[in-house]
Amino acid sequence: MIGRLQGTLVESKPPRLLIDVMGVGYEVEVPMSTLYQLPAIDQPVTLHIHHVVREDAQLLYGFFTDIERQWFRQLLKITGVGPKLALSVLSGLSVDELQRAIVAQDADRLTQIPGVGKKTAERLMLELKQSMGKFTGLTGELLPVTPSIKDEVIEALLALGYQEREAKKATEPLAEILSVEEGIRAALKLLMKNGGAK
Repeated sequence: MIGRLQGTLVESKPPRLLIDVMGVGYEVEVPMSTLYQLPAIDQPVTLHIHHVVREDAQLLYGFFTDIERQWFRQLLKITGVGPKLALSVLSGLSVDELQRAIVAQDADRLTQIPGVGKKTAERLMLELKQSMGKFTGLTGELLPVTPSIKDEVIEALLALGYQEREAKKATEPLAEILSVEEGIRAALKLLMKNGGAK
């Protein structure tokens, strides 16, 4: 997977850029927040990349800062939000503005973004607020997050092939988990009991 591109900015036709990396041209779609920070044409540029591989295409989404990419990835986790809408959100609001809107639960601010209706705005506020612990207040930097044992159990279940909904449901009844191993065993037992074995 491509995680970063460092090359020369050859062409800018918003929202698409063409970046030359050692003679190979990469087409990258970026939000307006990144476009505002780009250098002039024929100047060196480095972008953080979110790489999507599909049966019919490989798509690159670029961001000037890693925090933008982190928020883009958080947006993609929300039901009904695809890359185009995620880019639209980051084009309509800076990362700081987005965080302020979420903290203030300002749905009206979000509905000003093209493609974001009232229901989508409410879903964005609800689900993104639950992810706010991964970010500092309004500084635009990631917090050093130490995952809880329950989070690690969920990650392990996802790695085993379970859906996120199944993994979270299986860990809900687990009150005091002393270790990740204990949590995985208990969650798997519950999943197998409920017919969720893989």
